Amino acid sequence: MKHLEYFSKIKDQLEEQETEKNNIDKAAKACAKSIANDRVVHVFGCGHSQMFAMEVFYRAGGIVPVNALLIPHLALFPKAKLSTFQERVEGFSNQYLALEDTDPQDTMIIISISGRNAAVVDMALAAKEIGMEVIALTSVSFSSGVSSRHSSGKLLKDVADVVIDIKCELGDAALEMEGLEPKFSGTSTVLGMTVMESIMARTVEISVENGEEIPIYVSSNLDKGDEINKKHIEKYNKLISCL
Repeated sequence: MKHLEYFSKIKDQLEEQETEKNNIDKAAKACAKSIANDRVVHVFGCGHSQMFAMEVFYRAGGIVPVNALLIPHLALFPKAKLSTFQERVEGFSNQYLALEDTDPQDTMIIISISGRNAAVVDMALAAKEIGMEVIALTSVSFSSGVSSRHSSGKLLKDVADVVIDIKCELGDAALEMEGLEPKFSGTSTVLGMTVMESIMARTVEISVENGEEIPIYVSSNLDKGDEINKKHIEKYNKLISCL
C-alpha cells in the first residue's frame, strides 16, 4: 500500500540524510558564531521552500535571532503562478536583501531543491558580497541534472560556502504506480525540515558548550510565555524585519 511505501521511503532517505552530518555541523557553527556576535541567521526560499524559513522562525523552541526572508512576491499566495515567474527574474531578491539590516557576521541559509533559479543565486551572491557565510540546502542530484537560469551560469551549490545535500530523488516525487506515468508524493519537505531543525539543534548545543547565551522562544500559550518572548523581541526587533 502506497502510504506504507511512503513511510518506508522516508525512513530510507532520512537514514541517508544523516551522511550530511558534517555539513550540518559546519552550518551550525556558522549560525552559532553569528548569534554569539549578536547578529542573526537569515533564511530564504521561494515557493514551497518558504516553509523552511517559517519552520525555524518565531516558533516555540526556536532560536530567536532568525530572520525569515518571506518575500510576498515569491510566496504561493495570492497567486502561485506568480511565484514561479518571479523566482526566475534576475536582480530582484538581491535588491530585497539590500533593504534588510545585514552585516558580514550574519549567516545566510538558502533552500532550493533545484538550485537553478535566479532568485536563489542572486541572494547567495548578494550575501557573499556582504561577507556572510552562505549555507545551501539543495539536492545535488537534482541540480546536477538541470541548467542554471542565472546569467552567471551558476547554480546555488556553486555559490554556497557549505552545501547540505537533500537526499530526495531527481524531480522530488518518490512513488510510482502501474498505469500512472508521473511519479507522485514528494519527500524533500520532510528531509529539508529535518535538516533545518537539526542545524538549529546543533547551533543551540554549540552555543551552550561555548558558554554563550542563546535566546529561545517559548510557546505563547504557556503561562508567562508572552512575558519571556517580549524580552527577546525587544532585543532583536530592529534586526528581524518581519517581527
